[in-house]
Amino acid sequence: MQLGQILLQKKWISSEQLEEAIQLQASQKNRIGELLLQKGLIVNNQLEAALKEQYWRKNGFWVID
Repeated sequence: MQLGQILLQKKWISSEQLEEAIQLQASQKNRIGELLLQKGLIVNNQLEAALKEQYWRKNGFWVID
């Protein structure tokens, strides 16, 4: 699951905010999480939690939704 999808699922960002970050990513070459932090749309704890969830999902250990 992509980081942006996790943040959306948790309702920490809106789909419009994610789209804006994706557009910025194309020109700035930064990661989505970094862009959302820079814009003040998420805080560091939210990014860390979402990245942990992404890691666990990728490795097949995530069972709670």
